[in-house]
Amino acid sequence: MSIASVILDVAVGKPLDYLIPGELQGHIFKGSLVRVPLRGQIKYGAVVEVKETSAFSSLKTIIDLVQDPPLSEELMALSLWMSEYYCTPLERVLKTIVPSSIRGKAQVKEQLYVSRGKTLEELTTACAQLRLKTPTQAAILDLFLQTPKGMWLADLLKKIDSRSSLKSLVKKGLLKLDKLAIERSPLSDAEFFPTKPKNLTPEQAEALKKINASLTEQRFETHLLWGITGSGKTEVYMQAIDHALKLGVGSILLVPEISLTSQTIERFKSRFTDRIAILHCRLSQGERFDEWNKIAKGEARIVIGARSSIFSPVKNLGLIIVDEEHDLSYKQTDLMPSYNARDVAVMRGSLAKAAVVLGSATPSLETYYNTERSKYTLSILKSRALKAELPEVFVIDMRHEWEKAKGFTLFSEHLLSAIEKNWKRGEQTILFLNRRGYHTSLCCPSCGEAVKCSDCDLAMTYHYKEDHLACHLCGFIQSPLPTNCPRCHASAPMKFKGVGTEQVERALHAIFPEIITTRLDRDTTKTKGSHQKIFKEFKTGKADVLIGTQMVAKGLHFPEVTLVGVLNCDSSLSIPDFRASEITFQLITQVAGRSGRGVLNGKVILQTLIPDNSTILHASNQDYQGFYAEEMEVRKLFAYPPFSQMVKIRHSGEDEDRAKRELDELRQQLVSLMPSQYELTPVFPSGHAKIKNQYRFQFFIRGPSIKIITKILRQYLIDHQPSRFFIDVSPSSTFF
Repeated sequence: MSIASVILDVAVGKPLDYLIPGELQGHIFKGSLVRVPLRGQIKYGAVVEVKETSAFSSLKTIIDLVQDPPLSEELMALSLWMSEYYCTPLERVLKTIVPSSIRGKAQVKEQLYVSRGKTLEELTTACAQLRLKTPTQAAILDLFLQTPKGMWLADLLKKIDSRSSLKSLVKKGLLKLDKLAIERSPLSDAEFFPTKPKNLTPEQAEALKKINASLTEQRFETHLLWGITGSGKTEVYMQAIDHALKLGVGSILLVPEISLTSQTIERFKSRFTDRIAILHCRLSQGERFDEWNKIAKGEARIVIGARSSIFSPVKNLGLIIVDEEHDLSYKQTDLMPSYNARDVAVMRGSLAKAAVVLGSATPSLETYYNTERSKYTLSILKSRALKAELPEVFVIDMRHEWEKAKGFTLFSEHLLSAIEKNWKRGEQTILFLNRRGYHTSLCCPSCGEAVKCSDCDLAMTYHYKEDHLACHLCGFIQSPLPTNCPRCHASAPMKFKGVGTEQVERALHAIFPEIITTRLDRDTTKTKGSHQKIFKEFKTGKADVLIGTQMVAKGLHFPEVTLVGVLNCDSSLSIPDFRASEITFQLITQVAGRSGRGVLNGKVILQTLIPDNSTILHASNQDYQGFYAEEMEVRKLFAYPPFSQMVKIRHSGEDEDRAKRELDELRQQLVSLMPSQYELTPVFPSGHAKIKNQYRFQFFIRGPSIKIITKILRQYLIDHQPSRFFIDVSPSSTFF
């Protein structure tokens, strides 16, 4: 009997050998997903090798095969690379790559289907004989005399609710009852009208030509499609996917947010109908199971989804597109492996000899730097599609507005006037504020402290509708509100501070009662399908103003939006993080790009307390290259990426002193192992120093090569197995 070496989805630390039973001989290969016994339990695992001998004499036998076909050699190679690059045990990587629904926690959905068991003539005769004796049975047969095929049992029972009569008819052989598999498709509710490819501008055509050349030659090449907002990047994606389909190869399209998925699905389904599969975290286990299997069997040639879709088992993969490649949502920061889906996409493209397209109006500095070094091929779209113009941008100094109002005001006079004019013209508006809730904190006027979550080092946010304080890190709710300060117990009334999207909506209603608003943030999109509902309402003109957090800044296309207001565009600049300026520039540029995407000209109003800030000025002018040149000088001066490579090591624990001490000990041991040109920062508290009663500390390793750092870390892990430490390779933040 052959032997399979299996990596389990539990922390065993090494592959275990199992016998392949006779009925599975020839069906289990490298990459096969199997169930095996371990210590009296059944565990899931992936086969990493099939061999003839084992160092162990007494082996247990594989129970069954979970899925056929197995993971491809390309996905197995990607798993091994991720395990090494992200310093993560292979079992954790495979758990990330293969969703839990495939690991035996979901099954094919079956429903009972009723169909004719005899010919039409025989059923007619039987129906006549039964009409007087058992009229209910005759009534059921009448349905099947009128129905050319069969019907689902549930539909039949809605019409005639008599299981006993149906059972008798099946027993007589007049009807058949079969179990049939049902596909749980997330696309079933998608609305679309068939569309045809659009005529491309010369810039679009040139970009497509480069991508198609890589596809046709089956050559791995990474393309950066840098196009200003509204320049028609999506049309280039669709025509590239169309070319991939003609060549017989599959495609993956990554989008950063679920909020984008519904709009993207609508556009792609209108072009490619039923050849699409969807993968994202809002799917049910059953939907994910069906979509994964549809992809694995080659029934779906196009996969659209969020971060984890990069691991989908696409057959003969030829094209990977990462839309809004700069977006931090592609980075996994809460679990190991701490992968960035954009970087994994490039590696998977290399393994599959596929074309990789990174698209953005505001590319990450590392990505654009790679085009300067000729690692990536650059295509630029400098003008908007359909002859649309970039919006006119106004920067408003809110210090002057507060002086005029003799106190705080949420809206500038310019913005209120523009909203009113827009509404009267029947045009739509988007208001952006990257804070949800009503007030950002409840503070004590005596000691100045905000009411914090008991388990997290974070001021709780007040939500007006629910009338409670909520922690946005752990979800803790405090209600009723405290009447005096929990810290100093002063009797002075507590005071609210800060503004969130909920307050923006209520304030706008108070000023313009007739204006209809809708809100897009985590509070309004908790339920399945909520994103689609909000987008549909706004797109069909049922709302005049869309108010939201960063969800509204990411690639949304609403042709009737001609005004965008950014209420506090400098808030993220205050975060002590090396990416703060880059994130601010990207957010402002992206949200400004939602305006004027149709035939009407657009307008953008940026409200700020620092109107002379160079990042805000570059964003207001959509001047990416000016911002890039300036920011790269700063990065070079302080040796931040892309001029160095970084790894963040974090540790947490309920005992604050112990957590810091253990991380200090690890740092001291690594100091002696790292070459002299590598810097290790001191241990310091994370930006969120306490989450869920866990105190968090971190330090950074910085140097010229990530490979040297990860090689030393992997060896240390093998020798000491410090599983409590979180390793974040190429972190997205030096603060949080």
